[in-house]
Amino acid sequence: MPRLCVIEGDGIGREVIPAAVEVLQAILPDLEIVKASAGWETFKQCGVSVPEETLAAVRECGAALFGAVSSPSRKVEGYRSAILTLRQELGLYANIRPVCSLPAVSHRGNVNLVIVRENTEGLYAGRERLEGDTAIAERVITSVASRRIALRAAEVLRLDGRRRVTIVHKANVLPVTDGLFRDTVRAALEKTRQPYEDWEIDEMLVDTAAYKLAAAPQNLDVLVTTNLFGDILSDEAAHWCGGMGLAPSLNWGDHLAVAEPVHGSAPDIAGKGIANPIAAILSAALLARYHWKMPAVADGIERAVHQALAWEIREDGRIPPALRTEEITSAILRQLEHAL
Repeated sequence: MPRLCVIEGDGIGREVIPAAVEVLQAILPDLEIVKASAGWETFKQCGVSVPEETLAAVRECGAALFGAVSSPSRKVEGYRSAILTLRQELGLYANIRPVCSLPAVSHRGNVNLVIVRENTEGLYAGRERLEGDTAIAERVITSVASRRIALRAAEVLRLDGRRRVTIVHKANVLPVTDGLFRDTVRAALEKTRQPYEDWEIDEMLVDTAAYKLAAAPQNLDVLVTTNLFGDILSDEAAHWCGGMGLAPSLNWGDHLAVAEPVHGSAPDIAGKGIANPIAAILSAALLARYHWKMPAVADGIERAVHQALAWEIREDGRIPPALRTEEITSAILRQLEHAL
């Protein structure tokens, strides 16, 4: 039975993460929970956003479910983003962002794609400097990181039974960095593909991919891309699952994973009991599907979410605006109980 480190974080993280844990425990009653802290409030109390004991707990458990982080409104000496710290310290080099149409909230009913984003380098490598009145940022692309993100995309293809992977780049303008990324990813995908696997491997310029995500997302399957491009494209794609507030994600390394809803800490509604827990619940399902290799558990959670949205928590085809966190959670739990 897997173990889970639960990190509620800030704001509505303290409301949606307990809801996700409740759903996980309904389908995995022997799941062992270890609680830890991280975020802005933790920094104010401890002087660090992610204490060493939290990192140790995630390493020991092998997986974590993380809520949300509030950010200071100004530069604070010594503060470092909690989620960036977790990604970097734990080697979580792949960011998995599935986008699937949801009943009652999605603008289109036939979208089912996954964006696999390299999570450690590119323009987010932190190599910035000032030279007089000129600011310079260095884009870092390595063959090692490109190869391992390709292998992670291949694993998503296998686990999901998908048929096409698209390498997204801008090698026509960035021939050295994106040329290396494109060529390394393609070579790794072709090398790892088994004779019985008939994936289609193609490529697309990032501006074309942005257009396709807006105009015809139902024609896309798995996209694998660099850090900044993946960040932007996955946020754009979230429109089709009902918006950023409903988007799940998984930060995935070789032996560790941290699932997190994409939304922020939403301090304006924190403590009111009206935060939607669906992104956190679907993020927990990603842990089960990809990291724990429990597809039946993931399928059960995702099916319960879809059925609750389709049959229980809607009026005239839409989610009532005043629906409370506990009401959404209870509706999902009822659907889960019917299936068990």
